[in-house]
Amino acid sequence: MSEIRPSGDPVVLYRTEDGVALITLDRPEKRNALNSRMVSELTAAVARAGDDPSARVALLGGNGPDFCSGVDLVELAASMDNTRAEALAEAERLAELFAGMRRTPLPIVAAIHGRALAGGAGLATACDLIVASEDSTLGYPEVHLGFVPAIVMTILRRKVGEARAFELAAFGDRVTAREAEALGLVNGVLPEADFRVQALEYAKELARRPASALRLTKGLLYELADLSFEQGLRRGAEVNVEARFTEACREGVRRFVERSGGRSRPNEAEG
Repeated sequence: MSEIRPSGDPVVLYRTEDGVALITLDRPEKRNALNSRMVSELTAAVARAGDDPSARVALLGGNGPDFCSGVDLVELAASMDNTRAEALAEAERLAELFAGMRRTPLPIVAAIHGRALAGGAGLATACDLIVASEDSTLGYPEVHLGFVPAIVMTILRRKVGEARAFELAAFGDRVTAREAEALGLVNGVLPEADFRVQALEYAKELARRPASALRLTKGLLYELADLSFEQGLRRGAEVNVEARFTEACREGVRRFVERSGGRSRPNEAEG
């Protein structure tokens, strides 16, 4: 069945609420399957969130019964006669989306409900944090089609380790939200009944932290992957200094000293 949607309507929605940029996949009639248009709009939305002065955290979710059922197989089938150069250009657009999600300075939280499969699981995995509804499932089943979850593999192996990443990709089995949490893919499992409300509250709670601290934390975390142990320690020292000179840190330390009356009390410092 063809998609029933006016050609000018966006397939990715964007709004902000209490410091959270809500980025929402909006192809519910296609279970939010990723097509080239959605990838393009997602790339723009992620860039917009990174530049949005009212946003400190981004929350990526989906309308309808599923977060994202994967790549749009109808569009994929139609592209099978493309040249290698055309296929590579298409794949690189998804790779650039994932790279942009990593580069954008604010944390991105995926809110998974229903199914997050194949490209949909890859999209969630590319986020910094994942919360999932207790009834949701996640998986990389591309192998069953003779395909490979290739673009997300760089991120997946870092999150769960080589053996687990290979197992997930080679067997292509779905895992429950609880199983994904045990693997380290999911950060928290929330009740199905009020999942969207709680997922938004999770993002809002994160957004209550100082924006400068969140951005420095995310940047350092991923920068360390390319540094040696000693280089990482030196870079940590540099970020330590950067943080000290932010207004948020100076104000946070001042408030703490005022509350403690100048006495140092362990475990009471707040950012």
